[in-house]
Amino acid sequence: MGKKKKDTIELRFYEIPQNEYVLALLGDNWIRDYGHDEFCLHFHNLMEIGVCRSGTGELVLDEERVPYQPAMMSIIPNNYPHVTISNVKDGPSFWEYLFFDPVQILAEMYPKDELLQREYLERIGRRALFVHEWEYRNLSLLVKLIMEEMRLLSAHHTESVRGLLVALVIELIRLNEQDGVIADKQGNEVRKNGGITQIAAALDFVRAEYVHLIRVEELAEVCHMSETHFRRIFEASMNMSPVDYINLVRIQRACDLLKKTNDSMDIVAQKVGFATTSTFNRNFKKFLNTSPYQWKIKPENYETKLLNYNISARKGW
Repeated sequence: MGKKKKDTIELRFYEIPQNEYVLALLGDNWIRDYGHDEFCLHFHNLMEIGVCRSGTGELVLDEERVPYQPAMMSIIPNNYPHVTISNVKDGPSFWEYLFFDPVQILAEMYPKDELLQREYLERIGRRALFVHEWEYRNLSLLVKLIMEEMRLLSAHHTESVRGLLVALVIELIRLNEQDGVIADKQGNEVRKNGGITQIAAALDFVRAEYVHLIRVEELAEVCHMSETHFRRIFEASMNMSPVDYINLVRIQRACDLLKKTNDSMDIVAQKVGFATTSTFNRNFKKFLNTSPYQWKIKPENYETKLLNYNISARKGW
């Protein structure tokens, strides 16, 4: 009998390095026993692509368990609960990962068509895929090329990775247009059902629209729920209110701007969707227990708290 799932989910906020398009987790550091110290589903703010180099075990995608072995690839949208559990009898597993923000890539691909950006974002975030590399050779090749660029960091690698990511996103769009074909591949696809995935559309909406005024009523609508029911499901799944989640996403983006720009606090507050600087300051203090100014002076003293900000949640099955 497998290990019982805990009633928790963690949000893991990963930050793409400055001037890069992907966060690449590569090399021997990722040879390890997965999922045994603390068995807990988690989800990311970024899209994750993982490649199993060696080892065996299970990938838990929401409520579904699928076995893995070398030369298998996982494609997991943001806000999709999952965890990797290695088979200790076979020794440590070796996985390598890419994390990227499809919102950024789609905005650069279609800068004048926000509706198309949303349509494609919804399409590629519709499902998690877990496949053998040989099943989708084009996709597998693009992932391999991006990993090699990030491994070597040769001249002009950033421009190369950007072009490869555009091609990768197009492949994902194509795959998710083939509903009938992919749906027949039993065991290779895990559809979103129940749990935190009931509110996944709202989480995606917040990530895309955080700079604008967002009403909880709007989030309920995109999840096809009444506002009362939505609030109950959201708080049970995330252990925070919808408004707190909106502000958490804004603070995460604000930290990125504070590190990468010299914008004033007033400008940063406006860029991430806060109506007033005082509201921005109050929420920054709430989540990081310091002021934006102090964080900007020495972000390394505080960013670990943000990156490891866990949402311990009772999972609403």
